[in-house]
Amino acid sequence: MAGKKFKTALAQVENAKLYSLPDAISLAKKISFAKFDETVEVTMVLGVDPRKADQLVRGTIVLPHGLGKSKRVAVIAGSPEKQREAQEAGADEVGGDDLVEKIKGGYLGFDALIATPDVMRSVGTLGKILGPRGLMPNPKTGSVTPDIASAVRETKAGKVEYRVDKTGVIHVGVGKVSFSPDKIIENAKALIDAVIRAKPATAKGRYVKKVNVSTTMGPGILVDPASVGA
Repeated sequence: MAGKKFKTALAQVENAKLYSLPDAISLAKKISFAKFDETVEVTMVLGVDPRKADQLVRGTIVLPHGLGKSKRVAVIAGSPEKQREAQEAGADEVGGDDLVEKIKGGYLGFDALIATPDVMRSVGTLGKILGPRGLMPNPKTGSVTPDIASAVRETKAGKVEYRVDKTGVIHVGVGKVSFSPDKIIENAKALIDAVIRAKPATAKGRYVKKVNVSTTMGPGILVDPASVGA
């Protein structure tokens, strides 16, 4: 059952109307009602078949204005030199096989995990722990890389991953309700543009079927795909 505050917010969204992105974000901020600083989220429904490997839309984008908090970043690196690079770049937790064992023991005090290629054999043993939480390092998202310093700095600056789920939907946070509308709009545009650029060559028909803006607790607001170049 929807609560009274949600129903009040929903009543302010015109049914079936397609809003421009700026109008949708302004409305989402206006009708947010939670006592905490809600995340503003963008949802995109894509015309792809994620069961086919060549239609799995996935990538990363550094949001221009970040997400409102600095991520805790852990790094697993094989050499002392790479571990030092990670520390100097601002990583919160750095180690080698000792950190792998620490994670096996239940440690998950980080929001992102980055690894150098030479330790992936041992990091691979953490798949069952990290995979379900979306924390497993992957070369495609830049979280398995020899350039540890850049990866740490980008992640700290607001790098987010987008990935189509099995129903063809991408769902990503693009800021906080407390952000100015302009900052949320620029973050949202950066995400949407990245997803559009990632269109698989094998995708048939309409690629971006629906774009939706909402806050953590609020109702969805439909965005006119044409207004965002989709």
